Amino acid sequence: MEEDECSLVLGIDVGTSSVKAVLLEPRSRDVVHSENRDTKAGLDGDFGYQGKEQDVGKVISALNDCLTALPRERLKKVTRIGLSGQMHGIVYWQTNQGCHWINSGNQRVFEPKVVSHLITWEDGRCSTDFLSCLPQPLSHLNIASGFGCATIFWHLKYRPEFLEQYDAAGTIQDYVVSMLCGLQRPLMSVQNAASWGYFNTKFKTWNTDLLQECGFPVYLLPQILDAGCIAGKTSYEWCGIPQGTEVGVALGDFQCAVYSSAAERTDAVLNVSTSAQLTFSMPEGFQPEDHPSPAEAVTYFPYFEGQYLAVAASLNGGNVFASFVAMLAQWMAVLGLETSDSNIYTRVINAALLVNETHFTIRPTLFGERHAPESFASVSNVTSTELSLGHVTRAMCRGIIENLHSMLPAHRLKESGIKRIIGTGSALARNAVLKQELERIFPFPVVYRKDIDSALGAAMIMVKQ
Repeated sequence: MEEDECSLVLGIDVGTSSVKAVLLEPRSRDVVHSENRDTKAGLDGDFGYQGKEQDVGKVISALNDCLTALPRERLKKVTRIGLSGQMHGIVYWQTNQGCHWINSGNQRVFEPKVVSHLITWEDGRCSTDFLSCLPQPLSHLNIASGFGCATIFWHLKYRPEFLEQYDAAGTIQDYVVSMLCGLQRPLMSVQNAASWGYFNTKFKTWNTDLLQECGFPVYLLPQILDAGCIAGKTSYEWCGIPQGTEVGVALGDFQCAVYSSAAERTDAVLNVSTSAQLTFSMPEGFQPEDHPSPAEAVTYFPYFEGQYLAVAASLNGGNVFASFVAMLAQWMAVLGLETSDSNIYTRVINAALLVNETHFTIRPTLFGERHAPESFASVSNVTSTELSLGHVTRAMCRGIIENLHSMLPAHRLKESGIKRIIGTGSALARNAVLKQELERIFPFPVVYRKDIDSALGAAMIMVKQ
């Protein structure tokens, strides 16, 4: 991009639990301001614990609040916007009725209109039996519950009348780009398309013929752009950002986090946020096998400029620890003792820091794994001398890291030339015990980075183009 002394680039990440924004000075690559807001958008769906849906109105409200909190005089200097967000999930909307623009205070913002709930990557309505009945994708990536195309297939079979309400779909970040630019047809990056399933990354095309044979509504599939391309320009002023500001096609949050964190090709990135991932960049020219084994724990995500990331993507990360804290709070309430989740969190971490070693073992796959959906959590090696809260918490943290190690072991990292691990993610940043276990299990130097990585990566990509 052409840079002048006054221009700024805005990076936004629409995450599972929060929205983050950074303002980046393009010449120095310095972050001049950042904000984040919790979305608090989770809904009680129709499918009990299996359904994971979010209120799009609350997500966009958090996004608008996040932007409003940034200095208005700096937002006026924004010349490009880069967006990333949670992959795999899907939101449906009606073209030309996806949102309406309003004046809120002295700000111009948009609100959702004819829009479905966001069905997130954590959604579990697609059972193993249901998935086994779907056609085999012509892709190196398997299909799983929570993937956009799997969710469309589910609606096609069980709620066809639901699909009749909408003529457009995308990830939540694709929706934001479409609304900002007033797009008639959604645009989607190769990164997000791969996360939906039924997409061939080599040819950058949907499995259209295969899907049409099954009666799949292919009109819902967005048009594809390479990661880093410009999707359009803002149709209106937005929170002080000028009308006509360039907006990049939405990117995957994971790829953006890696882009902002890994300084060298010999770096691996270990992220623990809601879920957990361990990844490193594959050599130039690498192409994944067309038909991987469903039981393979390592997959290959499209990155930037035709490259791929080797990824161990676990469904179990900070969400496991959050479930543990919620369980303790529930137990305490039954016992007539009330306290906040944040107080419990602090106390269990402090208790675990006093325990250096434990034989107590927790397999933390509370939410299963995509490569092993029937694998659930378990506890073993329980003795009467290791029943303290410190022992249990230490075992929980160790289990989260060991689960990643079982998917992508240290010896494989060494064989791939990895010399350092970059630790990122909100759950890792605030948990000293997780950090200790990471450094114990993986025999590499570890450097920790702040949790603004995805938003920063989205901004950095817009500077590069």
